[in-house]
Amino acid sequence: MPETESPVFLIDAYSEPVILRIQGRASFLNCAPVRDFFDRVAEMGKRSVVIDFQDCTGMDSTFLGIMAGAALEFRKLTPPGDFTLVRLSQRNLELVRNLGLHRIMNVETGDFDMAFNQSDSLKNASQSEKDNAEMVLKAHECLVEADSSNQKKFQDVLSFLRLQVDKDTP
Repeated sequence: MPETESPVFLIDAYSEPVILRIQGRASFLNCAPVRDFFDRVAEMGKRSVVIDFQDCTGMDSTFLGIMAGAALEFRKLTPPGDFTLVRLSQRNLELVRNLGLHRIMNVETGDFDMAFNQSDSLKNASQSEKDNAEMVLKAHECLVEADSSNQKKFQDVLSFLRLQVDKDTP
C-alpha cells in the first residue's frame, strides 16, 4: 500500500471481544477515528478489545500512544477491561516492547484464532491543527504514563507539542 493512501481500520464492534484490524500504516495522520472508536467501545460496555496487526505495515508513536491511553482507561473500568495485540510483525512487536506496552496489554505471539464477521471501516475525519496537536500530545503523555522510561525518549516531542498547544490556546 503506498504511503499516500489512507489505511483502513476494519472493525467488528459487536463481537466479543471487539476486533480492530489494521490494514496499512497507522499514524498520527489517520488515528483520530481509532481513538474515538475506543471511547465508543467503552461506552457500549465492552471490556475486551483485540487489535489485529497481520496487515499493518507500520505504526508511529502517536498510534501507539492512543492504544496505550485506551488500554490504561480500560484497566480503570469496573470490571477492568483489556487489550490484546495479535499477529504482530517482528518490527511492530519490537516497537510495542521497546515502549513497555506489553506490560499494560496482552501480546499474543503465536497463532490467534478469531472470527471476524461484521466488518465496517473507520473513516478519517479532518481535524484542526490544534486538535491534532492536542491528540498527539495526549498520545505521547499516555506513553509516558504507561512506562516512565518513555519520558526521556519523548521529552523533546512533549516540550514542542506543549508549546504548540499553549500557543494556540487563547
